[in-house]
Amino acid sequence: MEILLKNVYVGIFINHVFYQDAVIEMIDMHEVKITVLKRFHPSDVFEKSPATPVEPMGACGAFTDGQEFISKGGVMPKEFPCTTAWITLYPNVRVLSFGGDIPWFKEKRVSITCCPDGLRPVIFKVERI
Repeated sequence: MEILLKNVYVGIFINHVFYQDAVIEMIDMHEVKITVLKRFHPSDVFEKSPATPVEPMGACGAFTDGQEFISKGGVMPKEFPCTTAWITLYPNVRVLSFGGDIPWFKEKRVSITCCPDGLRPVIFKVERI
C-alpha cells in the first residue's frame, strides 16, 4: 500500500523551503503480547522501606500475575489499566511491533521490563506474535 502526499516539507536551504511529492510505503506492524510475569509486594523489594507510604501497600492491584494484553499497531490496549506502566513498556512494544529485536536479549522477539513503581514493581514480558 502506498500513500501519495502533496507538498511535503523535505528541507530548508538558505531561507527557502522546498516541497515535493512524497510516497510513503505503509509498513505492516506485528501484534505484541504483554504478559504480567510477577507483581512484587514492597517487602519483596526492601527489608525496610526507604519511604513511608501514606497507607499500607500490597502488590500492585492494577494487574494480576499471568494477565495478558495484545497491542495492535503499537497502541496501548483499551483494557490496559496503567498508563505509567504503558509509558515504560512502549519503547519495547514499538521496536517489536516494527519487527525489531532488543539487542541485550539472546532470544529474538522478546523483552522483559518492569514498571517504574520502585516500591512494588510489576515485571512484564513483551513479545512479538
